[in-house]
Amino acid sequence: MINKQKILIVDDDNNIAELISLYLIKECFDTKIVNDGESALQAFEGYDPNLILLDLMLPGIDGYQVCREIRSKSQVPIIMLSAKGEVFDKVLGLEMGADDYIEKPFDSKELVARAKAVLRRAKPSVAAPVLDADEKVSYPDLSINRTNYSVLYFGEAVDMPPKELELLYYLASNPNHVFTREQLLDKIWGYEYIGDTRTVDVHIKRLREKINDHDSWKISTIWGVGYKFESKVNPGN
Repeated sequence: MINKQKILIVDDDNNIAELISLYLIKECFDTKIVNDGESALQAFEGYDPNLILLDLMLPGIDGYQVCREIRSKSQVPIIMLSAKGEVFDKVLGLEMGADDYIEKPFDSKELVARAKAVLRRAKPSVAAPVLDADEKVSYPDLSINRTNYSVLYFGEAVDMPPKELELLYYLASNPNHVFTREQLLDKIWGYEYIGDTRTVDVHIKRLREKINDHDSWKISTIWGVGYKFESKVNPGN
């Protein structure tokens, strides 16, 4: 028997939730529907979903708070659904840990495509990655290891989700090389990613909150182009 991937649908409009569920079931997913934030947190624990489709405007605990609480203990992929289309709302959702943001009303085929894309991208973080033993790059007071997905900053371990670590590793492995947001999306998230280049900006912002500029290196913004890991020294392994 094939184990179906499970998708938790959280939306206070049950008609929309049922429609989403119908399309996902046709694609051989298993689904569960809840209509409020408290039920979403309970279902997350009991249902153990592979992906959460999370509406923002929920009665009681809103979608932002649900996302925050889930992110405090799990990296399960989350796609936010909302009628709010302002850039602020999208960036806020991504900063809280959402993997994607879909504006209502949405096309059902696009929703399914994005769900599949997010699940594909999440696979490396589910199982231990099979990597070469030398997938490590070091600078003064900074060491990034893709073999065991760890980061040491001034000798202290830094808690970092897989995509943040992969982005930092890629930039640090190519010092003083400028990458556009599109190039970083393709490399880190995959060419099939259907989303906003602001995702890169959000992840860079998170990295800067955890790792400050160093005398020997820093993450630089090249305005109008993208980002680079600027270094005065050569990386070590």
